[in-house]
Amino acid sequence: MTTRQTPPNPDHRIGHALVVEDDPILAMSIEDILRNGGAPQVTVASSTRTALDALEDTRFDVVVLDVHLVDRDDGWAVAELVMQLGPQRPRIIFSTGNPEAIPDTIKELGTVLTKPYAPEALLNAARDSRRTGLFAKLRGAISND
Repeated sequence: MTTRQTPPNPDHRIGHALVVEDDPILAMSIEDILRNGGAPQVTVASSTRTALDALEDTRFDVVVLDVHLVDRDDGWAVAELVMQLGPQRPRIIFSTGNPEAIPDTIKELGTVLTKPYAPEALLNAARDSRRTGLFAKLRGAISND
């Protein structure tokens, strides 16, 4: 697991990012996109285990998650754990070449980007402050009453 910091940018809205990707070239590309897009800090984890360790130690604002990792073929287990982090949980971006393999209930937890995707799509998803998922829908239903 590696963590690199970017000099402070007053306009960054991405926040601290966790990239969970087992392809080192793609991980570096995603890291560069996020750093160039204003993320002040990006941590890269290449397995489910290192991602879980990182989530235990650090509060992230966004998690970019490859759902088919070398050590597990259901990377959404990390997303399910992220959902347990409370109301200030990170935004989740699923990064996959096979979006049909993600169960619909899991897709609702975040944004799904199909590989290959444009850097702008990643940045837009990382900056999107709207919450998705069941709890966000419930909060929306309650506040609209």
